[in-house]
Amino acid sequence: MKEQGPDYKQIYMDMIQMKYPDKFENCRTILQKKRLAVLDVLELNQIIFGLKDMETERFNQRHRSYDKLTITRILELQQKNGYSNTEISNQFKISRNTVAKWKKTFLF
Repeated sequence: MKEQGPDYKQIYMDMIQMKYPDKFENCRTILQKKRLAVLDVLELNQIIFGLKDMETERFNQRHRSYDKLTITRILELQQKNGYSNTEISNQFKISRNTVAKWKKTFLF
């Protein structure tokens, strides 16, 4: 059974074509992927909308969720580069405790 969810690729393609055609070139490599991961969506958001104020950033961070593929990518990046839990949590703006919990859950 396939995992159901929003078709982020189509959503971002439509949004870029309608409102931000000037940013298409910056997003092309991400949009060429068959399916977008959570990290790809976050990167597209950053490219299209840029930096936000701290209050908006805090609000958005509380409502993020990560799928298993994204969590394993983050943990692999941490292991590959020798980052501590603090360094990887600062890079992705997540809690150190969340990273530690993921490591216990996914046996890294």
